[in-house]
Amino acid sequence: MKFLADESCDFGVVRALRQTGHDVLAVAEISPAAEDSDVIKSALREKRILLTEDKDFGQLVYAHGQKIHAVVLIRYPARARKNLIRDVVRLTKLHGRRLAGCFVVIEPGRIRFSRSQP
Repeated sequence: MKFLADESCDFGVVRALRQTGHDVLAVAEISPAAEDSDVIKSALREKRILLTEDKDFGQLVYAHGQKIHAVVLIRYPARARKNLIRDVVRLTKLHGRRLAGCFVVIEPGRIRFSRSQP
């Protein structure tokens, strides 16, 4: 799968996904300080799943109607971060084909899928 990791995304997730054979670009490496709207447009253009910990992307998608290929919003508080990398890799293994066209929120013990556009 192809991913674009926003600067807010834990870099351990980037490394782990790369190690499992995924194509992962990191905004921190290719375009530091890029605007969120540019990041989401780049992910759509390149058909990449956007990985982020920034809730502003939900605002862009739902309040402003920004089109997406897919977004995975990671919501792990400090006390649960030890499982973050494992859980994101597991998400891709178990639900990878389901991600396209979805806005996914992954939290400790919970994954919510919603379609971003009708």
